[in-house]
Amino acid sequence: MDLAYIPSPSTGVINLGPIPLRGYAFCIIIGVFVAVWFGNKRWIARGGRAGTVADIAVWAVPFGLVGGRLYHVITDYQLYFSEGENWVDAFKIWQGGLGIWGAIALGAVGAWIGCRRRGIPLPAWADALAPGIALAQACGRWGNWFNQELYGRPTDVPWALKISEGPNRVAGTYHPTFLYESLWCVGVALLVIWADRRFKLGHGRAFALYVASYCAGRAWIEYMRVDEAHHILGLRLNVWTALIVFVLAVLYMVISAKVRPGREEIVEPGAAEDEADAEGAEDAKKDAAATADVTADATADADADGGVERAEDSAAEVPEKEGTGAAKSGTAEAAKNG
Repeated sequence: MDLAYIPSPSTGVINLGPIPLRGYAFCIIIGVFVAVWFGNKRWIARGGRAGTVADIAVWAVPFGLVGGRLYHVITDYQLYFSEGENWVDAFKIWQGGLGIWGAIALGAVGAWIGCRRRGIPLPAWADALAPGIALAQACGRWGNWFNQELYGRPTDVPWALKISEGPNRVAGTYHPTFLYESLWCVGVALLVIWADRRFKLGHGRAFALYVASYCAGRAWIEYMRVDEAHHILGLRLNVWTALIVFVLAVLYMVISAKVRPGREEIVEPGAAEDEADAEGAEDAKKDAAATADVTADATADADADGGVERAEDSAAEVPEKEGTGAAKSGTAEAAKNG
């Protein structure tokens, strides 16, 4: 008897009238927003303009989705092109099936196009986006939970994932590899953020660190999975991919650190000038406000001084009038006596 387990949703689709809301797509969309939002904050901190990350993501995201689907369809072609299968299903991305390797590879092509149009170095943009991509993957993996797919071996641990009977799956409790990878990706994001602050990574090394650390986790998580996959020398294809990409990422970090040490001082041409102009305009506003305050104070002081002078003049006029009256009285008295 199972005392504890993670339940799976009874359905991965919620219908709002004629509009189906699919959990898998929802998780992917949330991941994209998280990556763009966090990447934008990091890009601004590096000296770039607000909104640049989103502008380039307009190129990177579609390319990434196409690349991820292509990788999945090519490496699991038997699911779509074998006898009895319908090749049209290869286009049904909402049913699951995105290979991160293809998504990153072709997404990088789209990002390169966007960066080239803006005159921005791709490595710097990738460094800013790296932890956001890891967080996006952490969100996207929950789409596998909605679809009840990509789970691991049978287990009775308290955090086991309960899978219901369905096409190409047997009811039971299995290792929740989607959860393992989601948590691993959060750890990767935190590692990249820490390392970037500590060592001032630049020229694509923060992105390479993300790739290497993700591959390290993907290798052992992939080894736990039981879904159908191609094997080479006894290892799943994705395990080999993770190992090869890990080595390439580490080599890039080592070579890049020797060839181009340090971090880019300018990541987006013109951004520093825009910031200086904005600061100048703000200073001008403050100076104008200060000048207005001084003018108002001076006017108030002048009005006050004028009031005092008028009061003194009035006080001086009183004795003068009294003296005149006395003189008139004396003259009249003299005339009377004379």
